[in-house]
Amino acid sequence: MDTFSALADPTRRNILEMLSKKGQLSATDIYDKFSASHPAISQHLKVLREANLVQVEKKAQQRIYQVNPEAMHKLEVWAKKMAQVLDVRFEALDKVLEVEKRKIKKHG
Repeated sequence: MDTFSALADPTRRNILEMLSKKGQLSATDIYDKFSASHPAISQHLKVLREANLVQVEKKAQQRIYQVNPEAMHKLEVWAKKMAQVLDVRFEALDKVLEVEKRKIKKHG
């Protein structure tokens, strides 16, 4: 699953937010934060792993999850690029609107 499909679900975004705040959480700690069944949360964790958004480490009988910083950095770079593209388009629109305002004032 790709990054954006994984991020489309609010439960998965909540899991990422929790991991960002706490650093690391066991699967049990994550399960306990949701009213959904353990298998449902386990499926969300699987999607996040497959999208490479989280990393998991086995410690004895526990699975410890944390955010994959590299994946988050790639996402941040993409979002900044998109923001720059939109800024350029909005600046162009602002110029067109300014010209139209001047026309209206001149002929109004």
